[in-house]
Amino acid sequence: MTRILIIDDHAILRMGLTSLLNAEKDMEVVGDATDGATGIEKFRELKPDVVIMDLMMPGTDGIEATRRIVAETPSAKILILTTFDTSDGIANALETGAMGAVMKNCEFSELVAAIKSIADGKHYVSEEIAGMIADDPPAQPLSHRQLEILGSIVRGLTDMDIAKQLNLRLDTVKEYKRTVFQKLGAANRAEAVAIALRKHLLKI
Repeated sequence: MTRILIIDDHAILRMGLTSLLNAEKDMEVVGDATDGATGIEKFRELKPDVVIMDLMMPGTDGIEATRRIVAETPSAKILILTTFDTSDGIANALETGAMGAVMKNCEFSELVAAIKSIADGKHYVSEEIAGMIADDPPAQPLSHRQLEILGSIVRGLTDMDIAKQLNLRLDTVKEYKRTVFQKLGAANRAEAVAIALRKHLLKI
C-alpha cells in the first residue's frame, strides 16, 4: 500500500484526489495540508511514501517545502502537481529534489502512473512539462540585488530613479541592469518586464 500525503491549498482538489486515490486498491491518502509549512510538519508526523506537492501556496510555497523536506529526508519521494504555466518553478522544484512533475489537468491515469513510478524510486516528468522546459528554459538565478533592480524596472523606474532609490552610482545600476538582461536573455526593458512577469520571477 502506497501511503500518500497531499499538500495543496485548494480544498476541493484535496478532497477530490483523496476520494479518487483511496479508491485505488494499492493507494491510501494518509493526510493533507493547506500550505508548505503545515505540509512539512505532516511529513515529519506521517512519514508518507509519496508526497503530492502544489507549487503555488500562501506562505511557504511548494519549492521551499520540497527543499526543506528533502534536506531533512533525502529519501523523500515528492511529486509536483501544478498549474504553473512556466518552466522555472517546476525546474527549480525538480532541482531541489522532487522526483517528478505533472500538470493538474493531466488524466487521472497519468497521475496514478506517476505516483507508482515515484513510489518505485523512478523519476517521472510528464511530456507536457518536459516540452515546456525544453521550449522555455529556466532563467539563470538572480542575486537579491539583481532582483531589486529587476523589480524597479518592472515598476517603470528610470536608471537614475533606481540609483537614488538604492543609493547606488548610476554606472553601477547600468552594470546590474546589463547583467540582469543577459541572464534573462532580454534585449531591452520591455523584454525584461515581459520575461519577469511570464516566469513569475517577482512577488508583485
